[in-house]
Amino acid sequence: MKEYDIIAIGTGSAMNIVSVLVEGQPDIKVAVVEKDDVGGICLTRGCIPSKMLLYPAELVKKIREAKKFGIDVEIKGIDFAGIMRRTRESIRHEIKMIENGLKSSPNIDLYQTAGEFIDDYTMKVGDEVIKGEKILLCSGSKPLIPPIEGLEETGYITSDDFLMMEELPASIAIIGGGYIAMEYGFFLAMMGADVTVIEMLPRIVAGEEPEISELLQKEMEKIMKIYTGYKVKEVRKEGNMKKIIATGKDGRIEVEAEEIIVAAGRASNADILKPEKTGVKTDENGWIVVDEYLQTTKPNIWACGDATGKHMFKHVANYESQIVYYNAFAHRRIKVDYHAVPHAIFTYPEVAGVGMKEEEARKKDDIMVGYYLYENTAKGEAMMAKDYFVKVILERNTYRILGAHIIGPEASILLQEIINLMYTDDGSASPIYRGMHIHPALSEVVERAFYNLEER
Repeated sequence: MKEYDIIAIGTGSAMNIVSVLVEGQPDIKVAVVEKDDVGGICLTRGCIPSKMLLYPAELVKKIREAKKFGIDVEIKGIDFAGIMRRTRESIRHEIKMIENGLKSSPNIDLYQTAGEFIDDYTMKVGDEVIKGEKILLCSGSKPLIPPIEGLEETGYITSDDFLMMEELPASIAIIGGGYIAMEYGFFLAMMGADVTVIEMLPRIVAGEEPEISELLQKEMEKIMKIYTGYKVKEVRKEGNMKKIIATGKDGRIEVEAEEIIVAAGRASNADILKPEKTGVKTDENGWIVVDEYLQTTKPNIWACGDATGKHMFKHVANYESQIVYYNAFAHRRIKVDYHAVPHAIFTYPEVAGVGMKEEEARKKDDIMVGYYLYENTAKGEAMMAKDYFVKVILERNTYRILGAHIIGPEASILLQEIINLMYTDDGSASPIYRGMHIHPALSEVVERAFYNLEER
């Protein structure tokens, strides 16, 4: 049995911690366990490759809309295979660099296989048994596959294998209506596929403000079919097509497509790791249970990123890796703080949000809500940005920013001004009022949302 100072499970944000420790402690010995390509979900099959695909889709969308600005242009062809190949090759290059770095480090042993706990602080990795003084559970997540009759036999694609597509199916049905479904649906529709989305909840991207979900659905329905309030009951193959049968608010629907994508959420990897054998508890859905310092129920075992099931975004995992480093290795006691976790959906229009939604904030505070349309700014008018808006939520007495939600071009960039203010000591909107906003720039829509507050 090999013994290590640290066992790190996963090669995503856990590597932030490992790299600092290896640099500062030349004698440290680390085991890194990775069952998939190194680099973590974000690099290998998540946010980075998906955004590499979404940018060409955005360009197609803008070119198609150029006519309304008096520009007569046409798209003569879209090299779907080339776009997919470029993305795979770029990601493969990054994976290889990370893999070579891990293998060349004298402090690190890389185990490229699935591992599972067999005893306290002890794992079986392949044919070997290893033990660690401290353990980092940064094991990510996997696609959630709903128990649908006939799904396995019929076959489907998830975000894990999406990048392997080389030919664009003529028609695609997506089970799920969250941000992954919307991003991949947008991409595929812009590439030329006939896309149908089936969501069992009453609205798509149900975690957003209702008016944002409604507007995004209105925009997406210009390029795809969307059924909300329908639960898929059965999938079967009929000739060269795949048929989805769903029931919902208006009875039964049947959707035929060449391919099916399952984008119904994420699930825990704990069933692979068997953390209970080292005394680490999981919740009813299998997510690793951690305290406010990100320590598990077992001393010296810590978790961050998707493994906890809380906020499954790369920027959150990076933040949490800092908290784990301070608490596990720097002998500090810092609580994790999720008061302003931002996110974005990279469709066109973009969606971005941070902090509380209006309904949640109203239950906790006396609030004011500011709302402003892109089209009522000079830049928004120039862009013909119809119906898009910024919504901000403030505590009435202090002007502390509680949340903000944007739908429209560059939403992810516009939101950052608000995110940064939420991380100041008082979280106040005062700098918005004191600062100058470039005229006529799109950022004025944020400024004016703060100048149009109403009590709610």
